[in-house]
Amino acid sequence: MPFSEAEVQSARGAWEKMYVDAEDNGTAVLVRMFTEHPDTKSYFTHFKGMDSAEEMKQSDQVRGHGKRVFTAINDMVQHLDNTEAFLGILNPLGQKHATQLKVDPKNFRIICDIILQLMEEKFGGDCKASFEKVTNEICTHLSNVYKEVGW
Repeated sequence: MPFSEAEVQSARGAWEKMYVDAEDNGTAVLVRMFTEHPDTKSYFTHFKGMDSAEEMKQSDQVRGHGKRVFTAINDMVQHLDNTEAFLGILNPLGQKHATQLKVDPKNFRIICDIILQLMEEKFGGDCKASFEKVTNEICTHLSNVYKEVGW
């Protein structure tokens, strides 16, 4: 997983732009995921009845989960230069999603791709490019966790 110091700084700079508005950006990512990939809503019993994007944007539950997703990613970004700490955040998250929540691992790639799309739309291609390695590492390590628990 090694990131160079330049990659760490570039990724952190890109992420800071998104995280400064974590709740709204996290909500935008989830709403886009639920709208473009409606099957992803099936994991959230309290989101299932929400059909319109506007309804989802206003939901405290959607907003809260979007912020939780962004906070978890922020914690990982703060540890890009420490693999043990990075995995210490990511592995339990992966285990919970695999064993308790039974979330299909393909959904992590979906949400990471939507984060990258939103980054590019808001801040340009350089911002997206600076963060792609992070999302690839997150998805790769989550996939490994799923394999370890027999998914």
